[in-house]
Amino acid sequence: MPACAQCGTENPDVAKFCLACGSPLAAAPPAQEFRKVVTIVFSDLKGSTAMGERLDSESLREVMSRYFDAMRAELERHGGVVEKFIGDAVMAVFGLPKLHEDDALRAVRAAAGMQRALAELNNELERHWGVKLANRTGVNTGEVVAGDPTAGQRLVTGDAVNVAARLEQAAGEREVLLGDLTYRLVRDAVEVEPVEPLELKGKAEPVPAFRLVSVTDKGEGWTRRQDAPMVGREAELEFLLSTFEDVLADRRCKLVTVFGDAGVGKSRLNDEFLQSLGTRAHVLRGRCLSYGEGITFWPLAEAIRLAAAIREDDAADVGRTKLASLAGQENGDVVGRVASAIGLSIEQFSIDELFWGARRLLETLAQRKPLVVLFDDIHWAESTFLDLLEHLVDSVQDAPLLLLCPSRHDLLEQRPRWAERPGATGIFLEPLTAADTEQIVENLLGRAGIAEDARARIVSAAEGNPLFVEQLLSMLIDEELLRFEDGRWAAASDLADLSVPPSIQALLASRIDRLLAEERAIVEPASVIGHVFPQDAVEYLAPDEIRPQVPAHLAGLASKQFVRPDLSAVDEVRFRFNHALIREAAYNGLLKRARATLHERFVDWADRVNRERGREIEYEEILGYHLEQAHRYLSELGPLDDHGRELGFGAATRLSSAGRRSFARGDMPAAASLLQRAAGLFPEDDKRRLELLPSLGEALMEIGEFAPAEHVLDQAVRQAEELAETRLWADAVVTRLLVRHHVVEDLERWSDDVIRELEHVIPELERASAYDELAKAWRLLGYVHGSVLRWSEQLDATGRAIEHARLAGDARLEARLVAEYTAGLRDGPTKVTEAIRECEEALGRGLADRQAEAFVLCSLARLRAMEGDFAQARELIARAGRMRDELGANVIVPLTSLQSSRVETLAGDLEAAERDLRRDFEKLSAMGDKYLLPTVAA
Repeated sequence: MPACAQCGTENPDVAKFCLACGSPLAAAPPAQEFRKVVTIVFSDLKGSTAMGERLDSESLREVMSRYFDAMRAELERHGGVVEKFIGDAVMAVFGLPKLHEDDALRAVRAAAGMQRALAELNNELERHWGVKLANRTGVNTGEVVAGDPTAGQRLVTGDAVNVAARLEQAAGEREVLLGDLTYRLVRDAVEVEPVEPLELKGKAEPVPAFRLVSVTDKGEGWTRRQDAPMVGREAELEFLLSTFEDVLADRRCKLVTVFGDAGVGKSRLNDEFLQSLGTRAHVLRGRCLSYGEGITFWPLAEAIRLAAAIREDDAADVGRTKLASLAGQENGDVVGRVASAIGLSIEQFSIDELFWGARRLLETLAQRKPLVVLFDDIHWAESTFLDLLEHLVDSVQDAPLLLLCPSRHDLLEQRPRWAERPGATGIFLEPLTAADTEQIVENLLGRAGIAEDARARIVSAAEGNPLFVEQLLSMLIDEELLRFEDGRWAAASDLADLSVPPSIQALLASRIDRLLAEERAIVEPASVIGHVFPQDAVEYLAPDEIRPQVPAHLAGLASKQFVRPDLSAVDEVRFRFNHALIREAAYNGLLKRARATLHERFVDWADRVNRERGREIEYEEILGYHLEQAHRYLSELGPLDDHGRELGFGAATRLSSAGRRSFARGDMPAAASLLQRAAGLFPEDDKRRLELLPSLGEALMEIGEFAPAEHVLDQAVRQAEELAETRLWADAVVTRLLVRHHVVEDLERWSDDVIRELEHVIPELERASAYDELAKAWRLLGYVHGSVLRWSEQLDATGRAIEHARLAGDARLEARLVAEYTAGLRDGPTKVTEAIRECEEALGRGLADRQAEAFVLCSLARLRAMEGDFAQARELIARAGRMRDELGANVIVPLTSLQSSRVETLAGDLEAAERDLRRDFEKLSAMGDKYLLPTVAA
C-alpha cells in the first residue's frame, strides 16, 4: 500500500488522496518487466475426473492437497517458483527471480523428481484411499517476458509457456517431454528417446521433442581467411609500417599496442603487417595465457624457444645449449638468467636479473637483424611481464626492436597510461563500417556473390565485427540456410526471422551447440586444456568410444573453422582454436561437474607426460590452475566430499610451490598471486596454510599492498601462537613489524615495539637455529638503530644479519644486507677512507643482487663526494641510476634519490637535488608509503 509523503499513513492502492491528512498520493512507479530465457515445467494429472467419481469431495480434496504439496516440494527443492495451480495442473518457472546457468537442468531434475515423488505418494494413496495418480509433464526453454509478481502481474508470458503446455498435452502417462532447446541445454546429464516432431496446436511447423528416460542427480580462437584482402585497416597498417621505419632509423625499442574487442580484427592487421615486412625483420611470437597468474614469462619463453628452435621434448641441457648458441658465447650470464626465466634451469635469480637477461638477449638478436616480437593477448599478462615490456622500451640501446602487442581494452583498466609513456603508442580498432562489412562478405564468398537481402541481414547482425561475419556465414551454410543457386548464394528461407544471437559470444555458443555429439565431445575437453591443445591430450580426455576417431573429428572441426593445426609444433600434433572466443564459448557451454572432471583428468595426462619428459616443475603453475578450477566448480555444486577437498589440496600444493619459486627470484606480483590463491584453498586452521602466510605478507608488502599484508600477518601470528609453532610465529611477527614500518605514523613507538618484540623473538629463533628468520630479525633491528642514528648498533645488528643470511644460504638477502651495512659505514662515525675501502671490497667480491649493487654504488658515491671528488661521485650515481632504471621500480628503489640528492647538495647544486627527490616523492606517495616518504619529503 502507498504511504503518504506528508504523514506516513499507508493507504489502499486505489486511493488518490491520503485518508488521514488529505494530501495527494504520488502515483506508484510502473512495474518493471524483463525479457529472460527461462525454463517452464508444465504438469497435469491424467484421469483425475474418473477419480473424482470414486471419492467423496473431502477425500478428493485431501488427495489433491497431498499431490500438490508433493509436487511443490520437489519443484522448490530444485529452485523452481510455482506460478500457479490450474485445476489439477502445475506450472513452475526456473530462472526467477534470478537466472542460473543450469536452470534447464534443475527443471528436468525436478520433472523427474516429480515422477519419483508421485510413485512414493501413490503407495500411500493406494493404502488409504485405493487410488493411484498419473501425470504427464512438458519442459520447455525459451524467451519470455518476466513480470513483477509484487505488482500482481503474471510471472512469465510468451510462446515458451504455450509450448510447455502443448508438450505436456502430447506426453503419455508418467512421461516427461522435453523441448528442443531444453534438451540441448541438458543433454550431457540425461538419457532421452527422440520422438516424432510434434504437431502442436498453434505451431505452423512440427516441434522437435524428446522423451526423458533418466537424468543424473550429479553432473554437470581461429585462422581468419588470409586469402581475402584485408578491409578497412589501411591507415592502421600504414602506421605500423611507419613505426617500423622509425625503429630502424632510431635503433631503439618501440611498443605498439593494438586495442580492440574480440574479433574486431587485431590478428588480421598484425598478420598483414608482418607479411608486409617480408625478410626485412626477424619475427618472434609469444602469447599470454588467459589463466596466466603466476606464469609470468610464458610469452617470452614461447618467443625465445621459437628463436632457438627448442623443442618441447628437448632435455633442459639441450635447450640451454641451443639457447647459448642463439645468444653467443660472450653472453654466458645472459643465458643463465634467460634459461631460468623460461624454465630451462632451476637456478634462481631476482626479477631484476631476469629483466636484464631478457633485455640483453633481445638486444643481441635485434643487433643482428631488426627484430619484431608479437606478444599476443597482453590483457592476460602478469603485472611483472608488463613491467618487463615497459623496461624494454625504456632501456634497450642501439638495437631496432619493435614490440607488437594485441590487447583487449581490459588492459587499460590495469594501466590507464599504458600507451602514453615515451616510446609506446596505441592503435584502437573500431568496428568496421557497413560498407567495409559488405566488402568482407563479398571477399569471403569469392566470385559467386550473395543475394542483396541475405547480405544486408548478415551485415546488420555482424555489427562491424569481421569475426562475426565469418562465423555467421559458416553457420548459415552449415545449416543450409544459405544455398548456392544460379551462380550465387541465396537465402533458403527468410533470414529476417533468423534468431541471430546478439553478440559474437552468443553466436559461437549457438554454433557449438549445433555440432555433432562426437564433435562436441572433442571441442569441450579441448576448451578445458586451453587455446592451444595437444591432440594426445584430447584423445586422453575424450570418451572411450570416440577416442579412435579424434584425428578425423579434429580435421572436420578444422574444415568448419573451429580449430586449425598449430604449425609451430615440431614434436607433437597440436591444434589451436581459430579464435579465443570459440574456446570461451565451448568452455562456457560445459556443465560445472564436467568442467571439474576434465580439468582434473588433464592434470593426470600432463603429469604422465611430464614424468616421461623429465620436466615435473615446468608447468606447475598451469597444472595448479587446472586443479584449482576443478576444486572451485565442485565446491559450487555443493558440499565437497573427500575427493573434492583433495583436489583443492593438490592445487594449493602446486600453486604454493610455484609461488615460493617466484618469491625466491623476487617476482613479487606473481608470488603474491600464487601464494594468496594457494592459501585460499587450505582450511583456515591448516598448518600448510599458515606456512604460506609470512611469505605472502612479505610479497604483498613488496608490491605496496600494505593493508592486506598486515591483515595476513595478523592471522599468521594468531594461528602460530595457537599451534605453538615458534618458528612460524617469529617469522610472522618480524615480517609484520617490517610491514608496519612502511605505514606507521609514530616511528618512535614502532621502534619501541620492534625492540620489545625482538627481545622475545631472537632467543626463540636461536634455540631453533632458524637462520632465515634470524637474518630478518637482526636486519629489522638494524633498521631501528639506523633510524635513530645509532650507527655502531646498526652495524652490529646488520653484521649479525649477514652472518645468518650466509648460514641460511640466502645470497640475495645477504647482498641486500651488505648494501645496508655500507649505508651504516657511510652515515656513521667510520672514517671515510675505511668506509670507501669496505665498499670497494664488497663490490669486488660480487653481489648476487643488482639492486644491492646499485645501493653500494650510491654509498660509495656519497663517500667520494665527502672527499670532494664530485666527478667520480656523479659517475657512480649515474651507474647506479642506470641499474635502477634497468631493474624497475619497487618499494626500495626510491632510496637511491636520497643519495644522489645529497651528492648534489654537497656539490652545491640544490636544484638537481630537489629534482631527484621530487620524482621519488611522487612514487612513494602513490604507494602509500610512510616510512621513507617523510625523509624524502623533508
